[in-house]
Amino acid sequence: MDPADLDHLLMTTRSVRRRLDLERPVEPEVIEDCIRVAVQAPTGLDRESWRFLVVTEPERRRALGALYLRAFEGVVDELQRAGGGDAARLERPGYRILAERLHELPVLILVCAVGEPDPDSLAQQVGFYGSVLPAAWSLMLALRARGLGATWTTLHLREADAAAGLLGIPAGVTQTVLLPVAYTKDARLAPAQRRGPEDVAYWNAWGRGR
Repeated sequence: MDPADLDHLLMTTRSVRRRLDLERPVEPEVIEDCIRVAVQAPTGLDRESWRFLVVTEPERRRALGALYLRAFEGVVDELQRAGGGDAARLERPGYRILAERLHELPVLILVCAVGEPDPDSLAQQVGFYGSVLPAAWSLMLALRARGLGATWTTLHLREADAAAGLLGIPAGVTQTVLLPVAYTKDARLAPAQRRGPEDVAYWNAWGRGR
C-alpha cells in the first residue's frame, strides 16, 4: 500500500454539497460494495450494531428532504435570533443548496445503530457512538474512492421522530449520520486549511508540546 495514495484519500474526502451529478443514477451494487467496506470498521465489543438505511424512492427522498429543509430553516432562525456569525455561515450557498435540493440527490443513506445510548453515562455514550460512526466515515471514504460525493450531516436529527415514522425505523434504533450521495461532477477536492499537529496535539500531559 502506498501511504501517499491513502493519505490523499483521507485528506480529500470532504463534504460535497455542490458539483454533483443529480441526473446520473447510482448503482445499488456500488452502494453495497461501499457498505461491505464500511462494516470492516472498528466497533466496541464486536456488536456490529450499525444499520444502513438506503433511501432511493423519489417520494421518500422528497419527504425526507422536506424534513431536512424544515430543520435547516429552524436552525437558521434560532441562530439569527441569538445573533453571531453562525447564521451567516449556514446561509452560504453550499449549505442552503443542499437543504433545498437534498431530495434531488439519487441516494440518501441514514446510518443507524441498534440500541440507544444511556443518557446518564458519558462512557456509554462514547462507546455507543464510537462503535457506529467509524463505519459511517469508512462508508464516506469508500464512496469517495468510487467517484461519489457525500455530505456528513446530522441536521435531520432535529426531525428524528418524523424521519423514523417516514422510514419505518422501529423504537430502540438510534439515527446518527445522514449521507446524501451522488456522483461528483467536475468537483475538485483538496485538503482543507486546518491547524497542524503542533497546534492540536499534546504530549504526555494537556498543553505540553513535544
